[in-house]
This record gives sequence, C-alpha cells and structure tokens, in this order.
Amino acid sequence: MPDDDQTSTAQGEAPPHVPAQPLLLRINGTEHRLMVEPRVSLLDALRETVGLTGTKKGCDRGQCGACTVLVDGQRINSCLTLAVMHDEREITTVEGLAQDGAPHPVQAAFMEHDGFQCGYCTPGQICSTVALLREIAEGQASGVTRGERPDGLSDDEIRERMSGNLCRCGAYQNIVAAIHTAATRG
Repeated sequence: MPDDDQTSTAQGEAPPHVPAQPLLLRINGTEHRLMVEPRVSLLDALRETVGLTGTKKGCDRGQCGACTVLVDGQRINSCLTLAVMHDEREITTVEGLAQDGAPHPVQAAFMEHDGFQCGYCTPGQICSTVALLREIAEGQASGVTRGERPDGLSDDEIRERMSGNLCRCGAYQNIVAAIHTAATRG
C-alpha cells in the first residue's frame, strides 16, 4: 500500500513548493545573480533564466551531448547537473568562446570543414572539442591512449574522446576533420 506522499501525488496534487535560492553564476565572463529553485538544471537556468539558448536541450538525459558546456574548464552535460551546484563557478557556453568578435579556432575549424548539418548538436560538439584539446595538451588519459599531443592526434582518439556527443545527421567525418584542423592551430 503506498504511503500518504505517494497517494497525494498520485491524486494529482502538486508536489511541495521549493523556494528559490540565490545563486551566482559566472557565465562567459559575466556575473549573473539569480534566484532559482534547487531542482532547476544548469541547462534550464542557462536557457530559460539567463537567455543563453546556444546550449541545446536534446535528450535531457545526458545521452546526446547537445547540452555540453565547460565548468571551470571541464566539460559537463548541463542537463544532468543542478544550477545550485555551480554557485560561483566559471561556466563557458558556446556563446562565450568567440573573442573580440572573432570565432574561437574550434568554431572556425567547424565552419571551414562544415562540421555540422542541421547544427543542433554543434554547440555541444564545439564545447567538447575545446575541452578535448585541453585534455590532450595536459596529457590526460583516454580509453585509446595515455594522451597524445595534438600533432599526433588519431581519428580513434578523437572518436573516443567525443563519444558522448552524438550527431543525428552523421557529420562525424567532417567533425573529425575539423578537430584535426583545430588541433594544429592550437
């Protein structure tokens, strides 16, 4: 027999109200003071509260990588983490990669190699690539190697490190080519 909490929810009553919490997010070099409920994902805070819609909601389950952003330089699926967990942290979205109106080298390489078709996965692919290049430069291990320098980057290494980012259009060959180009431009 279900307990009272399960019964009340099953009868269509709203779950208890959770008050909004103050939060400071440093997004793309700008401080954003927000009030968000503790159960709001970082993805929803970025898109719905801050208005940065470059980060995409694909599966909302951490399976596609369309929502990838950088938190303190590390790539994460923003749909799988709560905004309140990132209070006072540095967050970079695809909108924050360009410098002085010029595209980031990874963005430029993706444009040069047509590393997208519909473009929905592209922001996550680009943020993941930025992190991938940093990981390799730092010698971080992967499932393929112990971490090659960008000039020795293999297709298998790229595929392994980008495996959390899916492209439904199948532009993988162009994405891999773009990553090779971005790696050489460092």
